[in-house]
Amino acid sequence: MLIHPEAMGVANLAEKVRKIPHWPKEGILFHDITPVLQSPQYFRLLVDLLVYRYMNRKIDVVAGLDARGFIIGAALAYQLNVGFVPIRKKGKLPFDTLSQSYALEYGEATVEIHTDAVHEGAKVVLVDDLVATGGTMLAGVELLRKLGGEIVEACAFLEFTDLPGGQRIREAGVPLFSLYQNAGSV
Repeated sequence: MLIHPEAMGVANLAEKVRKIPHWPKEGILFHDITPVLQSPQYFRLLVDLLVYRYMNRKIDVVAGLDARGFIIGAALAYQLNVGFVPIRKKGKLPFDTLSQSYALEYGEATVEIHTDAVHEGAKVVLVDDLVATGGTMLAGVELLRKLGGEIVEACAFLEFTDLPGGQRIREAGVPLFSLYQNAGSV
């Protein structure tokens, strides 16, 4: 049974996010959504808020970014009765892949997608837990576009408005929806 979005506020979800200073390196304030996922009530609320947003949008597939985007995205795809596509860190997918490198706020990384993951014209929602610099999400956008997917929207639980990620994604022509916006990334 879906929890109606107005049953609880999004701010309640955001309050459950644990902040870990200096991880994975000095100067980074990591926002850990594990406490939200550990709570059946809050995890359900998170997914239900997204289900209500997308249930009438004629989505073909949900793509989730490694790793927390998998958790949210797979639950969303299940509730929407559509397929789920993982976009994984390099070297984790066993079939033919496309790769895209990107810069992180603390380094560089590469993500991959199976070459048969999305068909031409598929309507896709791209999911991750948060948007900071936007690098991971933009890499996912690029991979989905290379396969011919049409990104209906990118979505995240948290968006840090003091970092350029949200703006970069929107400038790339991708609508971005975030449940909670916060200027406190550091």
